[in-house]
Amino acid sequence: MKLIRYKSITGKILIKTGLHIGGNVDVIEIQGVDNPVIKHPLSKEPYIPGSSIKGKMRSLLEWKLSKVDGEPHKWCGTGKDEEDKKNMRGKYCPVCRIFGTSADEAELGPTRLVVRDAELTQNYKDKMHKEGLQLTEIKYENSINRITARANPRPLERVPSGVKFKFELLYRVFDMGDEGKTDEDMFKYVKAGLCYLQQDALGGSGSRGSGKIEFVDLRDENGAPVILTELKEE
Repeated sequence: MKLIRYKSITGKILIKTGLHIGGNVDVIEIQGVDNPVIKHPLSKEPYIPGSSIKGKMRSLLEWKLSKVDGEPHKWCGTGKDEEDKKNMRGKYCPVCRIFGTSADEAELGPTRLVVRDAELTQNYKDKMHKEGLQLTEIKYENSINRITARANPRPLERVPSGVKFKFELLYRVFDMGDEGKTDEDMFKYVKAGLCYLQQDALGGSGSRGSGKIEFVDLRDENGAPVILTELKEE
């Protein structure tokens, strides 16, 4: 196994509807928010953890590729190579190969996908300070007992729509006796995962309107535009 090259996608994440990725409550206050967003410990600015992006991409691809069978997808290396290749199992499984697996018998090497934490863009920081924009918003929701109509209010902190974050991911291409062809071919699943993420939601409360995002100004390692497309049905 030899590391041949890195592929990359860089750009921005545009928040289309309020984004909530939960953080810790440092201090309990009266009328305080008990559902804060995650923030940088020094700057106190919200950010998007790379693990949140990568985890949602993996989840959506598992569903798309029929890899969910009553529990989260694990190592699926069974059968012979030709059978594995036909059914996308073992070393030919995009989920196992791209996102990694803890199975010792997999022998796939390290995870191919590296997703950086996404910080606020400098342009948005400058705009925020110039126009006095708020870093976050508070959205009040109610859980309502549909029999008694009794409401239980719950404030939710969100990053407001219009905010932009820097986005970067790296994809490792390894030569495993095929000069990197298999890893190169599987890069389409990374772009598809980003495409599905745009259609779905990132973070919490996605079914209630939060978490719609859009990837903008995407470029590859050579500076060429990156087009996100869904997987073709085979």
